[in-house]
Amino acid sequence: MNVQPMPGEPVRRRPAHRAGGALALLLAPLMLLSACGGDADGKTSGRAARPAASQAAVVIAPGDGARDVATSGALKVTAQQGTLRSVKVTDARGNAVGGKISAGVWRPSSHLGASTRYTVDAVAVDAKGRRAAQHTTFTTLVPKHTFIGQYSPENGRRVGVGMPVSIRFTRGITDFRAVERAVTVTARPAVPIAGHWFGNDRLDFRPEKYWAPGTKVTLRLALDGVEGRPGVYGTQVKEVSFTIGRSQVSTVDARSKRMTVVRDGKTLKNVPISAGAPGTETYNGQMVISEKHPVTRMNGQTVGFGGQYDIKDVPHAMRLSTSGTFIHGNYWSGRAAFGTRNASHGCVGLYDQRGGGDPGTPAAWFYRNSLIGDVVIVKNSHDGTVQPDNGFGDWNLSWAKWQAG
Repeated sequence: MNVQPMPGEPVRRRPAHRAGGALALLLAPLMLLSACGGDADGKTSGRAARPAASQAAVVIAPGDGARDVATSGALKVTAQQGTLRSVKVTDARGNAVGGKISAGVWRPSSHLGASTRYTVDAVAVDAKGRRAAQHTTFTTLVPKHTFIGQYSPENGRRVGVGMPVSIRFTRGITDFRAVERAVTVTARPAVPIAGHWFGNDRLDFRPEKYWAPGTKVTLRLALDGVEGRPGVYGTQVKEVSFTIGRSQVSTVDARSKRMTVVRDGKTLKNVPISAGAPGTETYNGQMVISEKHPVTRMNGQTVGFGGQYDIKDVPHAMRLSTSGTFIHGNYWSGRAAFGTRNASHGCVGLYDQRGGGDPGTPAAWFYRNSLIGDVVIVKNSHDGTVQPDNGFGDWNLSWAKWQAG
């Protein structure tokens, strides 16, 4: 119902609450926009300005996704208009690849593995400290021709003080330095150790003097990816250890026809022997036991003596050279021959019984008390010194000549 005012009475109007509320709601966003925006000249702003991008750029070679990448010389990381801050390279298993930055370039400290996918993450900074990062992956080549190193002694073995670490490669090596860098031999307690090449397929390691008893020796082969000769790559990653037992050095005097066995500096036994006969004398020099056979066959045809002998059951035989020199039991010459005459074709014989069943014979005793790696020295024989690469004749080279090889 509308009520009209009386004559002379002022007109009363209701407050416009709804209109005022709507206006306030409309003005609020405008005020917010005004507060957040700049002035007419755009000189002020409440929003944080984005920092300028880094001027640095990380450059990784090979490129992302590259395949058949060489295992040596291909990987490097650099920075343009900046400085490298960090480089991390890992294989598919998460193993890190060591490396260092030199003259602004990061390179790995060793070769890469073959047939392996690698990930590279690198960071560089520009002059203002602004960071730039790069992430890439690549895969190394799959070799068509490969080689491994066949080593001795075996893992976990206890050996004599004369045992070198010997590695024979299944392919002839032409890049000796690359292979040497991938092979390490360490000892505990530590002692200087050096390697020596015999031809292009054998690499031996030894200290200056015989190993000390109780020494633990470890061989590490990191040949995977090593290009040992053009187009031929190693495939082997291996670690083996062996322990040096007591010291035993036996000296054979071909003139007196006796052998003195010294263990840990004390004479253990002196036994009669029979060395090489005139014309087939035993080598002089330091030799090392490399094999032990309770019984073996010895045939002259295998070592250049034609059909002069073929003994199918030589007892207690221990190899001293690859050319066929053994120290072994002898039942066919008769006991009286030992200590009185040299009658062999170059071997050192000890009295034994056929079949080697008597543990009391000199041959059985020596066999039982010998380790692979024990030293046997022959002197006063009318022959030359055994060659260093004939068996483990390594010790016949002076330390200076050994290191030069």
